[in-house]
Amino acid sequence: MMPLAGLTVVSLEQAVAAPFATRQLADLGARVIKIERPGAGDFARRYDEAVHGESSYFVWLNRSKESLTLDIKHPDGRRVLEELLRDADVLVQNLGPGAADRLGLAAATLAEHHPRLVVCDITGFGADGPWAGRKAYDLLVQFETGLVSLTGTPDGVAKVGISVADIAAGMYAYSGILTALYTRATTGVAHPVSVSLFEALAEWMGQPAYYTAYGPGQPARVGAAHATIAPYGPYDTADGGTVLVAVQHDRDWALFCRAVLDRPELIDDPRFARSSARVAHRDELNVVVAARFATLDAAAAHELLDRAGIANARLNDVAAFLAHPVLAGRARWRDVDTPGGPVRALLPPAVLGGAEVRMDPVPAVGEHTERILADLGRTAEQIAALRDAGAI
Repeated sequence: MMPLAGLTVVSLEQAVAAPFATRQLADLGARVIKIERPGAGDFARRYDEAVHGESSYFVWLNRSKESLTLDIKHPDGRRVLEELLRDADVLVQNLGPGAADRLGLAAATLAEHHPRLVVCDITGFGADGPWAGRKAYDLLVQFETGLVSLTGTPDGVAKVGISVADIAAGMYAYSGILTALYTRATTGVAHPVSVSLFEALAEWMGQPAYYTAYGPGQPARVGAAHATIAPYGPYDTADGGTVLVAVQHDRDWALFCRAVLDRPELIDDPRFARSSARVAHRDELNVVVAARFATLDAAAAHELLDRAGIANARLNDVAAFLAHPVLAGRARWRDVDTPGGPVRALLPPAVLGGAEVRMDPVPAVGEHTERILADLGRTAEQIAALRDAGAI
């Protein structure tokens, strides 16, 4: 039996944050009923057509779910939603600012009729406060939290290359839902969960925030290097390759000087003897390290670093990541069906000993509508009438 088998999640979800949270639940066996707009469905379906005509975002986020098209503003559609909530364990929503309240779907309102329902609200800047009504997309939140000011080079900022604010919020929603379910199981009380993209990413900004508030100031933008640890970054090799070196503490620094740089006299050099000193003298340090790697080809550099026990990495592109020996060697790939054809998908990262995970298909828009309605007792004629009325 899968860990979350028997759990029913109803999700009024769109884009990335909420679908990411509910996919984690679906992976572990929860039944996730994804409510989509009649016709077009979740607008993330149309972000691109990269995966057999389907959106890469949607394929990533929506396997193992059931798609129900439903207009929850239509009286008949709202009745269907209420029937679903009677037997559901969790409701997740990341509708636009204020939409849940306007639809009568606020956690406090739902608690009056569904006291066992765990309600999870995902917002941009919080359900209350001065920015409650403000739209929030991932890149906007990267800007507002200051993340983008840390990312890039001295000549210009750069966004993070993935939807990091959405992913952060989705993970906190997932862990919050599991915590609320545990609390319900032990106390009988279903507490609501609320997560904002801004506050989720704000938590991830903790280290640079402390460094700025209590240390020497905001960490500099240093490209692919680490802003507050050195040498920790990429260096070019003689054959045009790139090797990433990570020297995280003084013991590694001593080892690096002896075994890689062949410069033991640098171990106690006051410019480099402590981590903070190496950061302060980063430019001088980089000249020394770069000169050494310029004498080695990439394969020799990695072999030398491995032999010395110094952490290092290759500069992979996405294609190289897809072919990574760790993913193949640990059998992390599975086949998942999509409306356009099968794709390879990675297993969830958390491995629960003895537990299976679910890797079921990505649904087409409204693929499960008729079956779900039939389970609720609707006849074929009634379902046809709902469709004619635009309720589904």
